[in-house]
Amino acid sequence: MSTERRMAVLSAIVEDYVHTSEPVGSRALLERHQLGVSAATVRNDMAALEDEGLIVAPHTSAGRIPTDAGYRTFVDQLSTLKPMSRAERAAIAQFLEGADALDEVLDRTVRLLATLTRQVAVVQYPSLTRSTVRHVELVPMSSSRLMVVVITGSGRVEQRVITTETDYTTPAGADELATARTQINAVVTERRLGEAVTALRTLDDDERTRSSLTDGVLAAIEEAAREESATRVTLAGTANLARTPSDFPLTLEPVLDALEQHVVLLRLLGTQAEQTGEVAVRIGSENPVSGLQTTSVVSTGYGAGDELVGHVGVLGPTRMNYPATISQVRAVATYLSRIITTG
Repeated sequence: MSTERRMAVLSAIVEDYVHTSEPVGSRALLERHQLGVSAATVRNDMAALEDEGLIVAPHTSAGRIPTDAGYRTFVDQLSTLKPMSRAERAAIAQFLEGADALDEVLDRTVRLLATLTRQVAVVQYPSLTRSTVRHVELVPMSSSRLMVVVITGSGRVEQRVITTETDYTTPAGADELATARTQINAVVTERRLGEAVTALRTLDDDERTRSSLTDGVLAAIEEAAREESATRVTLAGTANLARTPSDFPLTLEPVLDALEQHVVLLRLLGTQAEQTGEVAVRIGSENPVSGLQTTSVVSTGYGAGDELVGHVGVLGPTRMNYPATISQVRAVATYLSRIITTG
Protein backbone atom coordinates (compact mmCIF):
# COMPACT_ATOMS: atom_id res chain seq x y z
CA MET A 1 0.00 0.00 0.00
CA SER A 2 1.40 3.39 -1.00
CA THR A 3 2.18 5.62 1.99
CA GLU A 4 2.14 8.67 -0.27
CA ARG A 5 -1.33 7.82 -1.55
CA ARG A 6 -2.59 7.12 1.98
CA MET A 7 -1.34 10.52 3.09
CA ALA A 8 -3.13 12.08 0.12
CA VAL A 9 -6.35 10.43 1.27
CA LEU A 10 -5.78 11.71 4.83
CA SER A 11 -5.16 15.23 3.53
CA ALA A 12 -8.36 15.08 1.48
CA ILE A 13 -10.34 13.93 4.53
CA VAL A 14 -8.91 16.75 6.66
CA GLU A 15 -9.60 19.38 4.01
CA ASP A 16 -13.16 18.21 3.42
CA TYR A 17 -13.99 17.90 7.11
CA VAL A 18 -12.59 21.36 7.87
CA HIS A 19 -14.68 22.78 5.03
CA THR A 20 -17.97 20.95 5.67
CA SER A 21 -17.81 19.82 9.33
CA GLU A 22 -19.43 16.59 8.13
CA PRO A 23 -17.90 13.08 8.25
CA VAL A 24 -16.23 12.24 4.94
CA GLY A 25 -16.98 9.09 2.96
CA SER A 26 -15.10 7.40 0.13
CA ARG A 27 -17.65 8.49 -2.48
CA ALA A 28 -17.29 12.15 -1.50
CA LEU A 29 -13.49 11.87 -1.68
CA LEU A 30 -13.65 10.50 -5.23
CA GLU A 31 -16.09 13.22 -6.31
CA ARG A 32 -14.14 16.13 -4.83
CA HIS A 33 -10.52 15.05 -5.34
CA GLN A 34 -8.49 13.70 -8.24
CA LEU A 35 -7.07 10.70 -6.38
CA GLY A 36 -6.68 8.58 -9.52
CA VAL A 37 -7.69 5.30 -7.84
CA SER A 38 -10.79 3.16 -7.50
CA ALA A 39 -13.41 3.39 -4.77
CA ALA A 40 -12.19 0.07 -3.36
CA THR A 41 -8.65 1.40 -3.06
CA VAL A 42 -9.87 4.51 -1.25
CA ARG A 43 -11.88 2.35 1.15
CA ASN A 44 -8.81 0.22 1.82
CA ASP A 45 -6.72 3.34 2.47
CA MET A 46 -9.37 4.68 4.83
CA ALA A 47 -9.43 1.37 6.69
CA ALA A 48 -5.64 1.52 7.07
CA LEU A 49 -5.81 5.11 8.32
CA GLU A 50 -8.45 4.08 10.84
CA ASP A 51 -6.28 1.19 12.03
CA GLU A 52 -3.44 3.68 12.55
CA GLY A 53 -5.71 5.90 14.67
CA LEU A 54 -5.60 8.81 12.21
CA ILE A 55 -9.32 8.84 11.40
CA VAL A 56 -12.38 7.58 13.21
CA ALA A 57 -16.08 7.00 12.58
CA PRO A 58 -18.03 9.33 14.90
CA HIS A 59 -21.13 7.12 14.59
CA THR A 60 -22.45 4.30 12.43
CA SER A 61 -22.32 6.25 9.16
CA ALA A 62 -19.75 5.46 6.48
CA GLY A 63 -18.03 8.81 6.97
CA ARG A 64 -14.81 9.40 8.89
CA ILE A 65 -13.30 12.40 10.66
CA PRO A 66 -9.67 13.11 11.60
CA THR A 67 -8.40 12.36 15.11
CA ASP A 68 -5.87 14.54 16.92
CA ALA A 69 -3.18 12.20 15.63
CA GLY A 70 -4.59 12.59 12.11
CA TYR A 71 -4.40 16.38 12.32
CA ARG A 72 -0.86 16.10 13.68
CA THR A 73 0.21 13.88 10.79
CA PHE A 74 -1.46 16.25 8.33
CA VAL A 75 0.31 19.31 9.81
CA ASP A 76 3.66 17.52 9.92
CA GLN A 77 3.28 16.57 6.25
CA LEU A 78 2.47 20.11 5.10
CA SER A 79 4.83 21.10 2.32
CA THR A 80 3.02 24.20 1.11
CA LEU A 81 1.01 26.85 2.91
CA LYS A 82 -1.78 29.02 1.60
CA PRO A 83 0.01 32.19 0.45
CA MET A 84 -1.46 35.50 1.44
CA SER A 85 -2.28 37.84 -1.41
CA ARG A 86 -0.45 41.10 -1.92
CA ALA A 87 -3.65 42.95 -0.99
CA GLU A 88 -3.94 40.99 2.27
CA ARG A 89 -0.36 41.74 3.20
CA ALA A 90 -0.79 45.42 2.36
CA ALA A 91 -3.91 45.55 4.51
CA ILE A 92 -2.04 43.99 7.46
CA ALA A 93 0.81 46.48 7.16
CA GLN A 94 -1.53 49.47 6.89
CA PHE A 95 -3.70 48.37 9.80
CA LEU A 96 -0.80 47.72 12.19
CA GLU A 97 1.47 50.59 11.20
CA GLY A 98 -1.23 53.13 11.98
CA ALA A 99 -0.65 52.57 15.71
CA ASP A 100 1.99 54.27 17.85
CA ALA A 101 1.71 53.26 21.51
CA LEU A 102 2.53 49.67 22.43
CA ASP A 103 -0.93 49.04 23.90
CA GLU A 104 -2.57 50.17 20.67
CA VAL A 105 -0.20 48.10 18.53
CA LEU A 106 -1.00 44.91 20.45
CA ASP A 107 -4.72 45.67 20.55
CA ARG A 108 -4.78 46.10 16.79
CA THR A 109 -2.73 42.94 16.38
CA VAL A 110 -5.20 40.69 18.20
CA ARG A 111 -8.24 42.25 16.53
CA LEU A 112 -6.66 41.83 13.10
CA LEU A 113 -5.57 38.25 13.73
CA ALA A 114 -8.99 37.28 15.12
CA THR A 115 -10.63 38.72 12.00
CA LEU A 116 -8.24 36.99 9.60
CA THR A 117 -8.40 33.55 11.20
CA ARG A 118 -11.91 33.69 12.72
CA GLN A 119 -10.39 32.22 15.87
CA VAL A 120 -9.40 33.58 19.30
CA ALA A 121 -6.23 35.65 18.93
CA VAL A 122 -3.75 36.06 21.79
CA VAL A 123 -0.69 38.31 22.07
CA GLN A 124 1.77 38.31 24.93
CA TYR A 125 3.13 41.68 26.01
CA PRO A 126 6.89 42.00 25.45
CA SER A 127 8.93 40.23 28.11
CA LEU A 128 11.22 42.56 30.03
CA THR A 129 13.86 39.97 30.87
CA ARG A 130 14.19 39.10 27.19
CA SER A 131 14.38 42.75 26.18
CA THR A 132 17.44 44.89 25.82
CA VAL A 133 17.77 48.37 27.29
CA ARG A 134 17.45 51.01 24.60
CA HIS A 135 17.87 54.03 26.87
CA VAL A 136 17.67 55.15 30.50
CA GLU A 137 16.37 58.68 31.09
CA LEU A 138 16.69 60.52 34.40
CA VAL A 139 14.18 63.30 35.06
CA PRO A 140 14.29 65.47 38.23
CA MET A 141 10.87 65.69 39.88
CA SER A 142 11.86 67.76 42.90
CA SER A 143 14.92 68.51 45.04
CA SER A 144 14.87 64.95 46.40
CA ARG A 145 12.95 62.88 43.87
CA LEU A 146 13.98 61.63 40.46
CA MET A 147 12.06 59.70 37.83
CA VAL A 148 13.92 56.82 36.19
CA VAL A 149 12.56 55.91 32.76
CA VAL A 150 13.75 52.61 31.26
CA ILE A 151 12.99 52.22 27.56
CA THR A 152 13.45 48.69 26.23
CA GLY A 153 14.27 47.52 22.74
CA SER A 154 10.74 46.17 22.42
CA GLY A 155 9.26 49.63 22.95
CA ARG A 156 8.09 48.93 26.47
CA VAL A 157 8.54 51.81 28.94
CA GLU A 158 8.99 51.32 32.69
CA GLN A 159 8.93 54.31 35.06
CA ARG A 160 10.03 54.46 38.69
CA VAL A 161 10.41 57.40 41.09
CA ILE A 162 13.39 57.20 43.45
CA THR A 163 14.62 59.33 46.36
CA THR A 164 18.01 61.00 45.90
CA GLU A 165 20.51 62.64 48.24
CA THR A 166 21.48 65.26 45.66
CA ASP A 167 19.32 68.12 44.41
CA TYR A 168 19.46 67.67 40.64
CA THR A 169 17.31 70.71 39.96
CA THR A 170 20.25 73.08 40.56
CA PRO A 171 22.73 73.96 37.79
CA ALA A 172 25.46 71.94 39.49
CA GLY A 173 23.06 69.06 40.03
CA ALA A 174 21.96 69.17 36.40
CA ASP A 175 25.59 68.89 35.25
CA GLU A 176 26.17 65.96 37.60
CA LEU A 177 22.98 64.31 36.38
CA ALA A 178 24.02 64.71 32.73
CA THR A 179 27.35 63.02 33.47
CA ALA A 180 25.61 60.21 35.34
CA ARG A 181 23.10 59.75 32.54
CA THR A 182 25.93 59.40 29.99
CA GLN A 183 27.88 56.93 32.14
CA ILE A 184 24.85 54.81 32.96
CA ASN A 185 23.70 54.58 29.35
CA ALA A 186 27.23 53.71 28.26
CA VAL A 187 27.12 50.49 30.29
CA VAL A 188 23.47 49.44 29.91
CA THR A 189 22.44 50.37 26.35
CA GLU A 190 21.80 47.34 24.10
CA ARG A 191 22.26 44.94 27.02
CA ARG A 192 19.55 42.59 28.26
CA LEU A 193 18.02 43.64 31.56
CA GLY A 194 19.95 41.02 33.54
CA GLU A 195 23.21 42.04 31.89
CA ALA A 196 22.43 45.71 32.52
CA VAL A 197 21.97 44.98 36.22
CA THR A 198 25.34 43.23 36.35
CA ALA A 199 27.03 46.09 34.48
CA LEU A 200 25.64 48.67 36.91
CA ARG A 201 26.81 46.62 39.89
CA THR A 202 30.34 46.41 38.59
CA LEU A 203 30.84 50.14 38.06
CA ASP A 204 34.03 51.14 39.90
CA ASP A 205 33.47 52.83 43.24
CA ASP A 206 35.66 55.74 42.18
CA GLU A 207 33.25 56.47 39.34
CA ARG A 208 30.92 59.21 40.45
CA THR A 209 28.07 57.23 38.88
CA ARG A 210 28.31 54.58 41.60
CA SER A 211 26.25 56.49 44.12
CA SER A 212 22.76 56.57 45.49
CA LEU A 213 21.70 57.58 41.97
CA THR A 214 23.15 54.45 40.37
CA ASP A 215 21.80 52.34 43.19
CA GLY A 216 18.38 53.86 42.56
CA VAL A 217 18.57 53.10 38.83
CA LEU A 218 19.73 49.59 39.66
CA ALA A 219 16.79 49.08 42.01
CA ALA A 220 14.40 50.39 39.37
CA ILE A 221 15.65 47.96 36.70
CA GLU A 222 15.65 45.06 39.16
CA GLU A 223 12.11 45.87 40.19
CA ALA A 224 11.05 45.99 36.56
CA ALA A 225 12.68 42.60 35.97
CA ARG A 226 10.91 41.12 39.00
CA GLU A 227 7.59 42.13 37.49
CA GLU A 228 8.19 39.61 34.71
CA SER A 229 5.64 37.35 36.40
CA ALA A 230 3.02 40.04 35.82
CA THR A 231 3.50 39.98 32.05
CA ARG A 232 0.11 40.41 30.44
CA VAL A 233 -1.67 39.04 27.44
CA THR A 234 -4.39 40.61 25.37
CA LEU A 235 -6.93 38.65 23.36
CA ALA A 236 -9.80 39.12 20.94
CA GLY A 237 -12.32 37.01 19.07
CA THR A 238 -13.66 34.86 21.91
CA ALA A 239 -17.10 35.05 20.30
CA ASN A 240 -15.69 33.17 17.29
CA LEU A 241 -15.79 29.99 19.36
CA ALA A 242 -19.58 30.11 19.38
CA ARG A 243 -19.80 30.12 15.56
CA THR A 244 -19.47 26.34 15.39
CA PRO A 245 -20.96 24.78 18.53
CA SER A 246 -20.66 21.32 16.97
CA ASP A 247 -16.88 21.59 17.40
CA PHE A 248 -17.43 21.55 21.16
CA PRO A 249 -20.05 18.80 21.57
CA LEU A 250 -20.02 18.86 25.37
CA THR A 251 -19.62 22.46 26.48
CA LEU A 252 -17.57 25.59 25.82
CA GLU A 253 -17.33 26.39 29.50
CA PRO A 254 -13.88 24.82 30.18
CA VAL A 255 -12.43 26.64 27.17
CA LEU A 256 -13.89 29.98 28.25
CA ASP A 257 -12.68 29.44 31.83
CA ALA A 258 -9.14 28.79 30.59
CA LEU A 259 -9.19 31.89 28.38
CA GLU A 260 -10.02 34.03 31.41
CA GLN A 261 -6.85 32.90 33.16
CA HIS A 262 -3.99 34.86 31.63
CA VAL A 263 -1.44 32.81 33.56
CA VAL A 264 -2.74 29.75 31.71
CA LEU A 265 -2.43 31.50 28.36
CA LEU A 266 1.11 32.65 29.16
CA ARG A 267 2.10 29.11 30.09
CA LEU A 268 0.52 27.78 26.91
CA LEU A 269 2.22 30.33 24.66
CA GLY A 270 5.49 29.86 26.54
CA THR A 271 5.63 26.18 25.57
CA GLN A 272 5.30 27.06 21.91
CA ALA A 273 7.80 28.44 19.39
CA GLU A 274 11.02 29.64 20.94
CA GLN A 275 12.36 31.76 18.10
CA THR A 276 10.99 34.31 15.69
CA GLY A 277 9.80 32.84 12.40
CA GLU A 278 9.18 29.37 13.83
CA VAL A 279 5.49 28.46 14.00
CA ALA A 280 4.38 25.83 16.53
CA VAL A 281 1.11 23.92 16.38
CA ARG A 282 -0.27 22.14 19.45
CA ILE A 283 -3.30 19.99 18.68
CA GLY A 284 -6.08 18.80 20.97
CA SER A 285 -4.78 16.37 23.57
CA GLU A 286 -1.25 17.73 23.06
CA ASN A 287 -2.32 20.80 25.01
CA PRO A 288 -1.15 20.50 28.62
CA VAL A 289 -3.86 22.84 29.88
CA SER A 290 -6.99 21.23 31.25
CA GLY A 291 -10.04 22.55 29.44
CA LEU A 292 -8.22 23.25 26.19
CA GLN A 293 -7.88 19.70 24.93
CA THR A 294 -10.64 20.19 22.39
CA THR A 295 -8.70 23.08 20.84
CA SER A 296 -5.58 23.71 18.82
CA VAL A 297 -3.08 26.52 19.31
CA VAL A 298 -0.98 27.98 16.48
CA SER A 299 1.66 30.44 17.66
CA THR A 300 5.01 31.98 16.91
CA GLY A 301 7.45 34.38 18.53
CA TYR A 302 7.89 38.03 17.70
CA GLY A 303 10.65 40.38 18.61
CA ALA A 304 13.12 43.12 17.83
CA GLY A 305 15.44 41.71 15.19
CA ASP A 306 16.45 38.19 16.23
CA GLU A 307 15.51 38.85 19.86
CA LEU A 308 12.38 37.02 20.95
CA VAL A 309 10.33 39.20 23.32
CA GLY A 310 6.88 37.62 23.21
CA HIS A 311 4.45 35.28 21.47
CA VAL A 312 1.44 35.74 19.25
CA GLY A 313 -1.03 33.08 18.20
CA VAL A 314 -4.56 31.84 17.82
CA LEU A 315 -6.68 29.27 19.60
CA GLY A 316 -9.61 27.49 18.01
CA PRO A 317 -11.23 24.09 17.50
CA THR A 318 -9.10 21.24 16.20
CA ARG A 319 -11.21 21.44 13.02
CA MET A 320 -9.08 24.32 11.82
CA ASN A 321 -7.74 25.41 8.45
CA TYR A 322 -4.13 24.82 9.47
CA PRO A 323 -2.31 25.92 6.27
CA ALA A 324 -4.12 29.28 6.14
CA THR A 325 -3.90 29.84 9.90
CA ILE A 326 -0.16 29.15 10.01
CA SER A 327 0.42 31.62 7.15
CA GLN A 328 -1.72 34.29 8.79
CA VAL A 329 -0.09 33.95 12.22
CA ARG A 330 3.38 34.09 10.68
CA ALA A 331 2.53 37.13 8.55
CA VAL A 332 1.03 39.12 11.44
CA ALA A 333 3.99 38.23 13.68
CA THR A 334 6.40 39.42 10.97
CA TYR A 335 4.73 42.84 10.78
CA LEU A 336 4.50 43.09 14.56
CA SER A 337 8.23 42.37 14.81
CA ARG A 338 8.93 45.03 12.22
CA ILE A 339 6.95 47.61 14.21
CA ILE A 340 8.65 46.60 17.49
CA THR A 341 12.09 46.85 15.85
CA THR A 342 11.57 50.26 14.23
CA GLY A 343 9.34 51.70 16.96
